[in-house]
Amino acid sequence: MPTLLIRHARLVVTMDAQRREIDDGAVFVRDNVIEAVGPTRDLPATADDVIDARDHVVIPGLVNTHHHMFQTLTRACVQDNELFGWLRGLYPLWAKLTPEMVGVSTQTAMAELLLSGCTTSSDHLYIYPGAVQLDDSIEAAAQIGMRFHAARGSMSVGESQGGLPPDRVVEREDHILRDTQRVIERWHDPARFAMQRIVVAPCSPFSVSRELMRDSAVLARSFGAAHGVSLHTHLAENEFDVAYTREKFNCTPAEYAESLGWVGPDVWCAHCVKLDAAGIALFARTGTGVAHCPCSNMRLASGIAPVRAMRAAGVSVGIGVDGSASNDAGHMLGEVRMAMLLQRVAGGPVQGPSALSAREALELATLGGAKVLGRDDIGALAPGMAADIVCVPLDGIGMTGAQHDPLAALLFCHVPKVAHSIVNGRVVVRGGELTTLELPRLVAQHNALAGELRLKSFRF
Repeated sequence: MPTLLIRHARLVVTMDAQRREIDDGAVFVRDNVIEAVGPTRDLPATADDVIDARDHVVIPGLVNTHHHMFQTLTRACVQDNELFGWLRGLYPLWAKLTPEMVGVSTQTAMAELLLSGCTTSSDHLYIYPGAVQLDDSIEAAAQIGMRFHAARGSMSVGESQGGLPPDRVVEREDHILRDTQRVIERWHDPARFAMQRIVVAPCSPFSVSRELMRDSAVLARSFGAAHGVSLHTHLAENEFDVAYTREKFNCTPAEYAESLGWVGPDVWCAHCVKLDAAGIALFARTGTGVAHCPCSNMRLASGIAPVRAMRAAGVSVGIGVDGSASNDAGHMLGEVRMAMLLQRVAGGPVQGPSALSAREALELATLGGAKVLGRDDIGALAPGMAADIVCVPLDGIGMTGAQHDPLAALLFCHVPKVAHSIVNGRVVVRGGELTTLELPRLVAQHNALAGELRLKSFRF
């Protein structure tokens, strides 16, 4: 089996049980698994592939818990609306998506993530016009080499039934359930170190019925706990979202989720900006997770999620960049930085500059994300863990003056581009360049398709 050695790192941040931070550290990998982590002097002197990490911080690959990768095609659109108005403005564009657009946008989003420290990502694809299938994004992810949790999203309640999306972009519920079962049976890998898993993911309370929510949970759990099919949705994103749930279902979003079986360690919800104290207690008690998306929440003026209160209560929280039409970026290290800074002005049980430290923020994006996705094989650098490793350079001008605390420099200072990203033992970014795809060609193809999508939408 091939071996990989990362050595002489300025600092290795393990996120292991002891939270070790190792000066002049090294990581030794055999095949796709970490075999040893420690001071360079204590590890093997050579390997099949050796990366010199002098002047680098080595961290576990970051875990992105919420995204809509197709939205890279519609960045900087509908610029000044809250969630519902933003969605109404974009549904007509998304209704013209093609399989090629989904595949190319998936790779574009993943390239941005990989170049910013992310090695595992969930993606929530909830609109399926024409011949589009979840398979389009799954196959694209396999080509670029990212660890992927593909969420089979869905919308079934259109405007004529009191929902938000136009009728032309919703699907029949029997088809949704059949196709969701199909992709689970074809693509889901429950094994340790799996590169591909499927998530059951009705979009939101304002775009699917009670029955679809309930039946989706039953379907996911019919495969058994050992199979690890998770559940994901949007919840309590802003005040209008909460008002819709109260008016339509006569309860809070958290009560709605609980009534339909949508709580438990196999469930995580995106945003939860307006999750109240009772909802936080419910999530903590049941092990339900949250994907915190700070930049999107600010862009749409949804508010600041009570992450400090969630963590104090024991809720599992990860970081999500959210869709690249509401962020409008997918820079994972940048998202972690924003999460750290935003909690300092959020108020709550701990207020001010101590509300979230750099180390706590990095933990959200590593161990926190792994737990939210239901994984115990990623998120830390330790023997027996997946070889998902990121090397971030410290020699740029934006890092000067912060060499005394390299970990903090990653989040307090200029947000850097990573030097190397290893996913499942494979070097997919080396020297700051993707090794699996030709990035300039991908960018050109993506820009052409984005223009085509706008033209098609204007003709509708």
